[in-house]
Amino acid sequence: MTTVPEASAKTKGRTLARLKELLEERQGKPPVDDFGSFERELRGRMAEIERDLLAEELQRFDIDAPVVLIDGVPHRRVLRCEETYMSAAGPVRVERTLYSTRRDGERAVSALELRAGIVEKHWTPLAAEQAVFMVSLMTPQETATLCAKLGQMQPSKSSLDRLPKQLSREWEAKREAFEQQLRADDLVPAEAATVAVSLDGVLVPMRDGEREEKRARATAEGRPASGPAGYQEVGCGTVSFYDATGERLSTVKFGRMPEFKKSTLKRILAQELGVALAQRPDLTLVTVADGANDNWNFLHGALPPSTEVIDFYHAADHLNVALSAAYGDGTVKCRAQFDKLRRVLLEDPDGVEKIIRSLLHLTKQHPGSGRLANELAYFRKHRHRMRYATWQAACLPIGSGVVEAACKTLATQRMKRSGMRWRHEGGQAILTFRSLVQSDRFDRAWALLAATYRAEVTLMENVVALSDYRK
Repeated sequence: MTTVPEASAKTKGRTLARLKELLEERQGKPPVDDFGSFERELRGRMAEIERDLLAEELQRFDIDAPVVLIDGVPHRRVLRCEETYMSAAGPVRVERTLYSTRRDGERAVSALELRAGIVEKHWTPLAAEQAVFMVSLMTPQETATLCAKLGQMQPSKSSLDRLPKQLSREWEAKREAFEQQLRADDLVPAEAATVAVSLDGVLVPMRDGEREEKRARATAEGRPASGPAGYQEVGCGTVSFYDATGERLSTVKFGRMPEFKKSTLKRILAQELGVALAQRPDLTLVTVADGANDNWNFLHGALPPSTEVIDFYHAADHLNVALSAAYGDGTVKCRAQFDKLRRVLLEDPDGVEKIIRSLLHLTKQHPGSGRLANELAYFRKHRHRMRYATWQAACLPIGSGVVEAACKTLATQRMKRSGMRWRHEGGQAILTFRSLVQSDRFDRAWALLAATYRAEVTLMENVVALSDYRK
């Protein structure tokens, strides 16, 4: 068996010579004329040394033997060849042996890659971690430009586009187990008094969103062929912890690509909440959302009993719509009444009942106004979710700003840039890793994901290669 090639000594000697040269080169010399140029040159030379050391260490993971056991399954040697891997310091090239079970259609595998945890047959673990972190924050093109500016690893735009999708497939295959582990490792903040669950959605442009078909149907039906055709709703959810004074302590965010009734997102939120309440059953549970029926079918029907809160700003918007219908949109009378009644809704313990009485009076003055009638029905339906003065006095959250911010930071800022259109796979990859980054779970999640690229490779004793036997 060969695990460290004879060339290793040459590599080590070359590396030591370069280090010695760097140390001796500037001794006793005056300052350089251009420190920035010196800095760039030094960084490049250190990267060369780093690549040499990485190549040497990677070579140690190789096994060259007639037969090896990979996770207990015998594999026979089929080929020895060189391969280039992308490291955080740039490309490194090593020689490695490939093995196969010799089954039809099965691709050969590298013992080196499996032992070192090479990601998707191309990336060293650190390089893959850095790349997917950057692509979750910016586009592949921007990431490639940034890497080129930093001057070490310089992956292509296409490889940066593929990597998060490949990693997302691995994540989704084991997502439930991974999420269970992440939750088990998280502790509810000791000072937490309240846990709040919210969900919402935001439309994103889809490549497979039937844009042209929707436009054609609208035209055929005599409707304007405009609006968000080709857009579908990304679901976003949050679980947040607050202290006894109402200060938010932490938030876990989740984003899922368009799906019927946000079923996966709702299941994740329920599981996340279940773990939190198992740790701290004394927490006050608050559910916050706008008035969409689907939200409350879940928050009311699938979660434990809670203080149910219609986001105050949505309630205020509905109040403004009602007053605009009565007094005219933007009129002085409308603005004055809105300012007055908004304050009543927020600060008066009996505020929602007073709003309902005011709107009932207006509907009698404007019996033909469908908008007024609809808004009155809205406040009546959700009156038990609009006790804002009482909840503020108890330092409970009354707004869904956290989940609305999640919609913006997870989806809008990254997925609604000029010219972007998404397919489900690529969009979910971005949402998954952005969620992990923004929830302070990325490092632990990466450790779980990177481990799936490693396998146990051992020697199989008393096996003679067929070519050796024939000799």
